[in-house]
Amino acid sequence: MVHERGNRTLFGAAPATLTPTPVHDIGLLLLRLVVGLSMAGHGTMKLFGWFGGPGLGATGKGFTMNGYPAGEVMAVVSGLSETLGGLGLALGLLTPLAGAALIGVFVNILDVRGLSAYFPPKGVELETVLFASVVALTLTGPGRFSVDHVLPVLRESRARYALLGVAAGVVAGFVVFFIRD
Repeated sequence: MVHERGNRTLFGAAPATLTPTPVHDIGLLLLRLVVGLSMAGHGTMKLFGWFGGPGLGATGKGFTMNGYPAGEVMAVVSGLSETLGGLGLALGLLTPLAGAALIGVFVNILDVRGLSAYFPPKGVELETVLFASVVALTLTGPGRFSVDHVLPVLRESRARYALLGVAAGVVAGFVVFFIRD
């Protein structure tokens, strides 16, 4: 903790500013692009079989084998959530909603994978890092280099929409979680 007395501080350094800088926005952009496009790509693997993915039929069977009712419908819901949520995150478009879609997916991914091990080969290390990245981006916002930056309603009530996005994602994830056998 830094104690101030006039313009001096106990440790001789000026207090840090909380004003975002272009470097912060570039960091958020990089994180959004990598996480968002990775999730969108993963969703298209489920939906269309792109990038060597299984496509809807095999993904639906996987959902059924994991105890979800209507496996193919769940494959569509999951694939759309990942694809649209990932693209929204990458663009910084409706970031709280994009985050909510991905948070709901990750609640179920972690349940299906199990939490018995953290590191590979059977761990959830990568899923946990991606999940934390999505939650962090949902809470911090996309930065100035985003579509949301030009949407006044999201700029004015950033914290409220961020918290609503996280809450909606958790609730949606657990609703799906509880319909699983």
